[in-house]
Amino acid sequence: MEQMPTRDVLDSLIEDGLHEINRETSGLMLSGFSAGLDIGFGPLLMAVVLTLSEGSFGDLTTELLLASVYSVGFMFVILGRSELFTEHTTLAVIPVLDRQASLSQLARLWGLVYFGNIVGGFVFTLLAVLLMPGLGVVSPAAFETIAEKLVTHEVRWLFVAGIFAGWLMGLLAWLITAAQGTLSRVVLIWIVTATIGILHLPHSIAGNVEVLFGLFMSASITPLDYLTFLVLATIGNACGGAIFVAVLKYGHVVRGA
Repeated sequence: MEQMPTRDVLDSLIEDGLHEINRETSGLMLSGFSAGLDIGFGPLLMAVVLTLSEGSFGDLTTELLLASVYSVGFMFVILGRSELFTEHTTLAVIPVLDRQASLSQLARLWGLVYFGNIVGGFVFTLLAVLLMPGLGVVSPAAFETIAEKLVTHEVRWLFVAGIFAGWLMGLLAWLITAAQGTLSRVVLIWIVTATIGILHLPHSIAGNVEVLFGLFMSASITPLDYLTFLVLATIGNACGGAIFVAVLKYGHVVRGA
């Protein structure tokens, strides 16, 4: 894969971050809403795979297939250039570090995109749980199984694992900027997001859909489970991307220049 020089990658990310920060409110909201809708296809395909494989995690073939279809939603969002809280917006920290944007501008960007992502995911989930079981391609039990994989862990696991998920998503944004060509970007998206999938790391936006599946379809998953997941995964994702990618990579590029 042909790559850009590291300084050029940083300059490109600063330019992209400033573009996002300066976008109109309505544009950010609609882009975030679109991303929240599109990313839902990954968890939905996971539910279909679980239905076809008799609803069980654990064997290698099923886990690899689930991780692969999980990445589909990310491909739709990232290649479609929609705004995703854990990818483009995390690296919008870099213009702040470079003193070309303020913390208040970053907070505005994060808030608008995050709200759009969550609402889009809610709408997608509502459509999926109402329509898909009637088509006979997915069972309600599969929706519950996917949700339980994320909410049956200790609270501290959600936060720490969320850091790793945010770290990987921030790294993905950096790698996609460095790579040139659609095929190389597809491969990178698959590698990184399938890693998140096979490790069952909590991604706040894709996980929003996954846990909502369970909230709508299972009495065993409560609104408190959903809120706990969403808050801790979101904070972990933001910390992972901002600290382990934006801050560290900005620092090593600037100091090495």
